[in-house]
Amino acid sequence: MTTSRASGSRAGDGLLRHRDFRLLLAGAAASQAGTQVALVALPLVAVVGLHASAFEVGLLTAAETAAFLLIGLPAGAWVDRVRRLPLLIRTDVVRAVAMGSVPLAAACHALTMAQLYLVAFVTGVATVFFDVAHQSYLPRVLPGPHLVAGNGALETARSAAQVAGPGLGGGIVQLLGPPVAVLANAAGYLASALFLRGIRVREPEPEVTPGVSLSAQVKEGLAFVLRHPVLRMIALTTGVANFFSAMLVAVQTVFLTRELGLPPGVLGLMLSASAVGGLTGALCAGTVARRLGQARIIWLAPLVTGPFALLWPLSGHGAAAGWFALGSGAVFFGAVVYNVAQVSFRQLLCPDALLGRMNATLRFMVWGTMPLGALAGGSIAGAAGPRAAVWVCAVGFLLVPIPLLLSPLRKLRDLPTTGEAHGEAAHGAGTGAASEAVDAPGAAG
Repeated sequence: MTTSRASGSRAGDGLLRHRDFRLLLAGAAASQAGTQVALVALPLVAVVGLHASAFEVGLLTAAETAAFLLIGLPAGAWVDRVRRLPLLIRTDVVRAVAMGSVPLAAACHALTMAQLYLVAFVTGVATVFFDVAHQSYLPRVLPGPHLVAGNGALETARSAAQVAGPGLGGGIVQLLGPPVAVLANAAGYLASALFLRGIRVREPEPEVTPGVSLSAQVKEGLAFVLRHPVLRMIALTTGVANFFSAMLVAVQTVFLTRELGLPPGVLGLMLSASAVGGLTGALCAGTVARRLGQARIIWLAPLVTGPFALLWPLSGHGAAAGWFALGSGAVFFGAVVYNVAQVSFRQLLCPDALLGRMNATLRFMVWGTMPLGALAGGSIAGAAGPRAAVWVCAVGFLLVPIPLLLSPLRKLRDLPTTGEAHGEAAHGAGTGAASEAVDAPGAAG
């Protein structure tokens, strides 16, 4: 595994000289910047512009993530049947049009909560297809040794957007109003589509086996994930984390504005400050993984940083509001380091023909919990107050690393090489003995 780590380090050198990856990265940065502005703007459209209740704001978050629960599994099988780059471009355009309808309706004094729910749902459906295709397309642009560095760069772009976007969004909201800030989200999606159009890597048309139904392909993706002991635990861990993350997202705008009395501009800066931890995690993920172990860091990151979530409900008025930012920064740091490591593991493990279904199955399992978490957060906040909901979120994050501590990852230091991973995957899929493959001494290095 020493050789693998050294090659992984060399893989990061000169990554930005790779033209197609630069365009993929620029598209991700533009899209994420707009998304982070909307993270502040869209709930404020509901809270400030339409005087929505805590439960209605939770329902808005649930509408945006419901698509992962409703269509996540068939989306993966469908992605494996089409070329991924054109799909990425089309879904960006759909999201831009949906978000662009919000300021248009507001200008005509016709905006309603029903439209916000519809926009959130349509955007969520497009995001399901975009995210599954995007994770499945990266290995087409970058070879296996570059995947950890590539995922780290994408997480850096996402985390940088989390730092700048909420502050920018809060400022736009305070100066021009929430609907105008939503325009930045639409512009980000359009910019992403334009960057993606410039990518030169072209995929061959996927070969669809005659007589194999969509449902059979969905079952194949499910079997691949459920038979693998590490993927099962990654799915359970991330699903728990996303449940409580969605609960927090559903109530944080109400908590920060009504409980702590923060104006929109300060709220945006608060979320930006907390995202500094995510950016730091993205920048440090490769170094931390090399020093502590690429497999070990998957369970170590949430174990060490999860308890900082307890700072959220302890935050108060004035300077005490900073506890919220500090807690979020630490939790986001761990989440990004975890994501870089576990996504790279999944991409190394899975054959290209199954990538869409594997990613969609994982997305169904881990993002399908988000609408449930959002509804739970809105319900708790409506019944017992926003601070009570934030307490539940904080305690929930203490549970996140438990499945990983019970998995074979605890015995490994580093991730397998591409060849080892595909060999394990083939052995597990063909014989149902994935456990023995992962626990083998060779895999642990």
